[in-house]
Amino acid sequence: MNNISFQAVHFKASDQLEDFVKDKVSKLFDQDDSILRADVTLFEGASGNPRNQFCEIQLSVSGENHFVKKNTESYEKSVLSAVVALQKIIRRKKTKGISRRRKT
Repeated sequence: MNNISFQAVHFKASDQLEDFVKDKVSKLFDQDDSILRADVTLFEGASGNPRNQFCEIQLSVSGENHFVKKNTESYEKSVLSAVVALQKIIRRKKTKGISRRRKT
């Protein structure tokens, strides 16, 4: 079972939003077995900014942590943007590990 903690700051997240977040973030666990947990925080930024829906995701990976913070005009887009960024980090880490093993 994926260990995902979800927090909405200063608002009550709908069940649909929470399910959406957990569905998208759980795909990261499929890509890397060494992910221990994911902490997802949604919050709103300054009211004057149209892109003020923030998503922070911190992945606890054995040996290190990955942190991404994205903001767009909706929480769903922010979550997708953060997950894509973390997928790139995971992919980079895997290819780096593979190339190190090949050199030795």
